[in-house]
Amino acid sequence: MMIDGNTPENDTPQQADATPGGAETPANASVQSEAERDAAAVQALIAENAGLKDKVLRTLAEMENLRRRTDKEVSDAKTYGVTSFARDMLTFSDNLRRALDSVPAEAREAADAALKTFVEGIELTERDFLSRLSRHGVRKLDPQGQKFDPNFHEALFEAHDETVPPGTVAQVVEQGFAIGDRVLRPAKVGVSKGGPKAS
Repeated sequence: MMIDGNTPENDTPQQADATPGGAETPANASVQSEAERDAAAVQALIAENAGLKDKVLRTLAEMENLRRRTDKEVSDAKTYGVTSFARDMLTFSDNLRRALDSVPAEAREAADAALKTFVEGIELTERDFLSRLSRHGVRKLDPQGQKFDPNFHEALFEAHDETVPPGTVAQVVEQGFAIGDRVLRPAKVGVSKGGPKAS
């Protein structure tokens, strides 16, 4: 054992707080790496939050579109739900009209009170029936004198009529009906050729 103090314990140099060249100590490096991890975690949370916000906004938009589609389907079901039934009932309306048309005006005038009452009852039944159809959105198409529209009319023939412009409905053979914006049955019509063409 040496007296001058050069013991083996003193042979090791004292540890400096910083490594040569100003490098950080392990403690400082640990603090910095924790800060970097925290910053990275915050960035990840911000990105996740943005992704979730985008998903929520997309879901809300899809739900709004679904609500609009459902409202339209419900509205269409209310408007057009009786379409098949109404189409079947048109034959009844046609038969009432044929029954009334089968009695000539002269016969009505010359008929006794019982027949007149019977004809009036048929007319009343027809009006009431059409009124009930209209309460359910079914309306009668009355194209007489209107411009021919292939969406609502079915042309059966052309009629020469100089008093109206070409393409006008000159005669209605069978009444048409519509429900809402849709045609239940197009009106069967004769379309005018109009006056003679200019030479």
